[in-house]
Amino acid sequence: MDSILPLITNPAAWAALITLIVMEVVLGVDNLVFISLLSNKLPPEDRTRARRVGIGLALILRLALLSTLAFLAHLTIPVFALPWQGPIGETGHPAFELNFTWRDLILIAGGLFLIWKATTEIHRSVDPVPSDDLLDKRAHVTMNFTSAIIQILLLDLVFSVDSILTAVGMTEHLPIMVTAVIIAVAVMMLAADPLANFIHRNPSLVMLALGFLLMIGATLIADGFGAHVPKGYIYAAMAFSGFVEGLNMATRKARKPDASGH
Repeated sequence: MDSILPLITNPAAWAALITLIVMEVVLGVDNLVFISLLSNKLPPEDRTRARRVGIGLALILRLALLSTLAFLAHLTIPVFALPWQGPIGETGHPAFELNFTWRDLILIAGGLFLIWKATTEIHRSVDPVPSDDLLDKRAHVTMNFTSAIIQILLLDLVFSVDSILTAVGMTEHLPIMVTAVIIAVAVMMLAADPLANFIHRNPSLVMLALGFLLMIGATLIADGFGAHVPKGYIYAAMAFSGFVEGLNMATRKARKPDASGH
């Protein structure tokens, strides 16, 4: 309590809290899009429950990571390195080394999973008729509640690591980080059903959201290999694509004949 009271009266702490809340909400968009797409594949009676369980797991993972700051420090320690040779004709010594941390490996694994998941869903949407192809068979397996929760949990882990490491880099005060995470996850909980229902009512948004997941997956892999893509570029591209699709939806609605047939 003694460590919290000075923060309450510190304007800098409030500024850090507001900034971190905004950052956590923005970072949660990726997680929310994936949960919305996956929950919409379930029977209607299971969708809301799956979203709540998925977002609840995200909160538990984030708070668990925050409670083990020493463990987080180990996530950024290099685990192994791959030597990168220079051009032919130079010495046999490596030009440089690619160092991989546990965070990098988690991001790469999560990126590969996102790309695989988005690719199979795009394939199913473009070619909805099952065939003898192995990819078709896997894509057309009926989603059940347990399978959806497992997949949501895997991506929750990836996004939680990225989110919490961002929070740790922005402030050293644990109460601020915990408060920001709880508020951000509460916002996700409130937005989950409206977003998922909106995507469900507008099928064209499904393909757009799958494209977002492909882009996010590629970004996670690049980040894992040390090529850091500024998040602002990613979210600006997503916002622009969403704006264009909004114009398309408005155009289709304007062209649709009304009840009188005009």
